[in-house]
Amino acid sequence: MAESSCAKRWLPLEANPDVMNQFLWGLGVPPNEAECCDVYGLDDELLEVVPKPVLAVLFLYPLTPQSEEERIKLNSETKVQDPSSTVYFMRQTVGNACGTIGLLHAIGNITSLIKLSEGSFLDKFFKSTSSMDPMQRALFLENDREMEVAHSEAATAGETEASVEVNTHFICFTLADGQLYELDGRRSEPISHGASSPNSLLKDAARVIQEMIKKNPDSINFNVIAISKRA
Repeated sequence: MAESSCAKRWLPLEANPDVMNQFLWGLGVPPNEAECCDVYGLDDELLEVVPKPVLAVLFLYPLTPQSEEERIKLNSETKVQDPSSTVYFMRQTVGNACGTIGLLHAIGNITSLIKLSEGSFLDKFFKSTSSMDPMQRALFLENDREMEVAHSEAATAGETEASVEVNTHFICFTLADGQLYELDGRRSEPISHGASSPNSLLKDAARVIQEMIKKNPDSINFNVIAISKRA
């Protein structure tokens, strides 16, 4: 996703599990800890074939006047999240960085469930930003040259030619304190979608995603990727 107000813009990350896996593994998620997997459909039968347990869900959807109006309205009604919150959340200040921020949201909220490589980029990143508020984390990322280079390499490793002009956006669904949270760096704070559990995370996220898809019946620009724990 690109925003006109963003001073810095990256190339967008492709919704491709292979690209995302290489990206995450290179930054410090051991391949035997977690992997990104395609979710081929949102009905129960197709959800069952997704490797379990699912730790987080990424959703790519089209930006429309309706979705933008809803975001602006919600931002005007919410407060800035307290950095002491148990949900790891950051804002987005770099255009087209939503894919990377979605992955950071996913990994940042499962550090108790997977073991990052000691001293790796992600290990140091989450330790450095743990006590920051969402905007401080965003600015930390914006000024991190190592992440910018890693993102650029991942963005150009996809099957489609990368362009800064896109009209789609990544968000993340994760679990914290028994609640399903929607994490979107373009919003002011996380959104809770009610009670959930490790066993129902994927189905609960699918339910919310289906409602979002219904708002854009004429679009096919949707993609769902699960981050699963490796057995």
